[in-house]
Amino acid sequence: MAELVPFAVPTGSDKTLLVWELSSGPTAEALQHSLFTVFSQFGLLYSVRVFPNAAVAGPGFYAIIKFYSARDAHRAQKACNQKQLFQKSPVKIRLGTQHKAVQHNALALNSSRCQELANYYFGFNGWSKRIIKLQDLSDPEEERENEDIVAPLQKQSLKFFCALEVVLPSYECRSPGVGMAEEPLDNLEEGPLSLLMKRKKTQKLAIQRALTDAFQKLQIVVLESGKIAVAYRSCEEVTDARTEEELQDLIQVSCFSWKPCGQGEEECLSDFSFEEEEFTVPELN
Repeated sequence: MAELVPFAVPTGSDKTLLVWELSSGPTAEALQHSLFTVFSQFGLLYSVRVFPNAAVAGPGFYAIIKFYSARDAHRAQKACNQKQLFQKSPVKIRLGTQHKAVQHNALALNSSRCQELANYYFGFNGWSKRIIKLQDLSDPEEERENEDIVAPLQKQSLKFFCALEVVLPSYECRSPGVGMAEEPLDNLEEGPLSLLMKRKKTQKLAIQRALTDAFQKLQIVVLESGKIAVAYRSCEEVTDARTEEELQDLIQVSCFSWKPCGQGEEECLSDFSFEEEEFTVPELN
């Protein structure tokens, strides 16, 4: 059966591994690095988080590892459970369990995560972005001066709009995206250099939000053979990614391409600032 991998924060328990009986010798940081090295061999990881055991369980650590793909998580669990891996004693691994009452809607990945996922499945040269329009929507200087007279307490701001498209030439697929960013200004404090830096920052943020929006309309289809296809969702089905509102898990497919594509090799790990699901942690005997 084919698996859909969206450009969203993985939330399913079938994509999450619970690893326990990690030894107390290494530091949490060292364990995190070792776990990432081992489990990244099975697929792209979203996060590796290491926690100390509860006092009643004795010294040691346990870890929660998130994959983007449920298939990769299953393969890793079967291959590594009850194995020593990087320590003298075997570790125990199982797929995370989630309380039935707890439901999580997917959140859009940020632009850097989207690019990491695209690089992994499509390859570094397998996709590109094309900026169609980058427009300054900030108030003109003349209007600012008039507004300063009429409403001196109203703060000015920089505002940029970006429209772009993500292009997948091997799949003959293009996905449009839009984004807007705004940065407040304080005319009494802003110097020329500070204003220039804020303009660049606002432009970059608008581009990043447009890129995220474009990726939300795409889903990666992983076939049983390992080949990759692309599913495209129309813009009516996707929530505006600029605000990173919760996205509904919609999988209505409007176009497919079944051409294979090589995988990228870069796998980086960062940004662990998200809430974990509620897991039933097994008793540590």
